Amino acid sequence: MTEPCDLSALEARAAIGRRELSALELLESCLARIERTNGTVNAVVAMDVPAARKRAQEIDAAIGRGEDAGLLAGMPVGIKDLQSTAGLRTTFGSLLYKDNVPAADEHDVANVRRAGAVIVGKTNTPEFGAGANTTNRVYGPTGNPFDPSKTCAGSSGGSAVALALGQVPLATGSDYGGSLRTPAGFCGVVGFRPSPGLVPGVDKAASLSPFGVIGAMGRSVADAHLLLRAQIAIDRRDPFSSRDIESIPARLTGAELGKLTAAVTPDLGCAPVDRSIAAVFADRVGRFRHAFRAVEERAPDFAGVHDIFEVLRAVNFVAAHRERLQTARELLDRNVTDNTERGLEMSLADVARANVEQTRLYKRVLAFFHEVDVLICPAASVSPFPHSQLFVEEINGERMPTYMRWLAITYAPTMALCCAAAIPCGVDHLGMPFGIQVIGAKGADALVLEVAHALEQVLATDKATARPVPDWARFTG
Repeated sequence: MTEPCDLSALEARAAIGRRELSALELLESCLARIERTNGTVNAVVAMDVPAARKRAQEIDAAIGRGEDAGLLAGMPVGIKDLQSTAGLRTTFGSLLYKDNVPAADEHDVANVRRAGAVIVGKTNTPEFGAGANTTNRVYGPTGNPFDPSKTCAGSSGGSAVALALGQVPLATGSDYGGSLRTPAGFCGVVGFRPSPGLVPGVDKAASLSPFGVIGAMGRSVADAHLLLRAQIAIDRRDPFSSRDIESIPARLTGAELGKLTAAVTPDLGCAPVDRSIAAVFADRVGRFRHAFRAVEERAPDFAGVHDIFEVLRAVNFVAAHRERLQTARELLDRNVTDNTERGLEMSLADVARANVEQTRLYKRVLAFFHEVDVLICPAASVSPFPHSQLFVEEINGERMPTYMRWLAITYAPTMALCCAAAIPCGVDHLGMPFGIQVIGAKGADALVLEVAHALEQVLATDKATARPVPDWARFTG
């Protein structure tokens, strides 16, 4: 019998609306799953169970009175520990904030809470989201739900693991270089990176930088879309906020793939990708290419993307962490220190050049999407690796020049301001989850969601491409 925590978010929300399932019953099921599995994976790192139970009871009472309790009424949601939560410990994965209990919710969290969500707890993240291995000196590492000795990636790793194990049906995340998409790929769940401004980001150190975004995660595209609908808003404090939110449909119906052209590429023409991962991707393309009108093996011109990424990301790190580096260096982890120091060594000429090249890159990629509807590639360049290894140092015998280079498969689209959905696509050559990205131009969020939703249904019909599910029952708490 399916436990309530294993229902999709859409199924659970509908059952709560029909009063066939109470918000409290769903919460208790999630809490039981957390108790059973979290000691093994360390995905949920801060909780206030009495507050969550009180909130669930309030939702049930409102529904009992016939009131509209909100889009997410009764949905247990995990909040990435980079987002402030009122009355609930928020550390940003940093010793600097190990005892921080905010008085107010961050803007996105407030929107999710107003939509009727029950905040279950905070999900683990590397310090300030720096790096794609979820570990920090406050809480330690988060293990992969399919093999806890391996990484779940990052920085939204705790959210991805909590979803995969049924600890929560929905979770928030954020994405700059792939922080939603890589963990989704490593854990067999869905992560959606929206276009800049679709989900307002009002707490950035440098608000004119469009690359870092808040997004939604779920076990299916439809579930992630449900959470996204609660997150989207117009807020002028984010200079990229716009009426693009009106393009997001109230319900996904699925694109007619047979009328669309997809470009496919194992490496975007610029990313180091493990040969075995490229081979798995080729096999998966062969299994779903029939669904599209045409499939073309090509990629946009991402020339110069590595330098663009390194420089513009460094600008963000200097903006956010320069003072911390000066006053509390010993409390900062390696990734934050490394990025900030490299940024401080860059010149105004470096930044100006990166901005000029990023503008050219954006225009080239935009033109590419005038020729194809979507671009599909792997969600990660390697199979999940031991979480004792901080990052990927070598791919196909080639040493990576920076700790971020193995993430080029996700950061290249970011530099072109693309939106993207990472969706499960079976397992890889080592039996670990394998994911693909469905990528679209800036502003094509509705198209990407509809394509990903339709493609997800195609993949579900083939055992080799269906979403893998971890064996949580072997965990001992």
